[in-house]
Amino acid sequence: MALHGKLETHVEMKASAEKFHEIIHKTPHHLSNICPDKVKSCELYEGEWGKVGSILYWHYFFEGKACVSKRVIEAVDEENNSLTWKEIEGDLSKHYKNFRIKVQCIPKDKGSVIHITLEYEKLHEQIPDSHTFLQLCVDTAKDIDAHLMGYDNEGSCIAAKA
Repeated sequence: MALHGKLETHVEMKASAEKFHEIIHKTPHHLSNICPDKVKSCELYEGEWGKVGSILYWHYFFEGKACVSKRVIEAVDEENNSLTWKEIEGDLSKHYKNFRIKVQCIPKDKGSVIHITLEYEKLHEQIPDSHTFLQLCVDTAKDIDAHLMGYDNEGSCIAAKA
């Protein structure tokens, strides 16, 4: 089993790439309202929202547990709707020497495709690849899409419930 790993997936979205990128890049603190079962909070620890080098402190739920993460915004490509976070402290650091999350939002004729990449280096070979964390990212992306399109997770129109 290799210590270095890379997992990738694509998620089809109804929302535009620009709107999706806007949320994860400039307003990730809104995720606690969009998917409170996954993200409890995202706080600006240092820097400015959306700026490279800024540090975000996340409280999230993973595998039935409350977790924390301190991540630096490592790269932003506004033209390609791409964002990369690097884990610098937190629960993932208990298992990984390095852990990066890259999200690219690719426009389509209708909607977009979200390309999620996890790159990591495990602390030892007994640590499994992070398929469950990738699934958390996918589920969060689907919640963002539902929010942007005005639907809840069950497909019911939010406006109709008001």
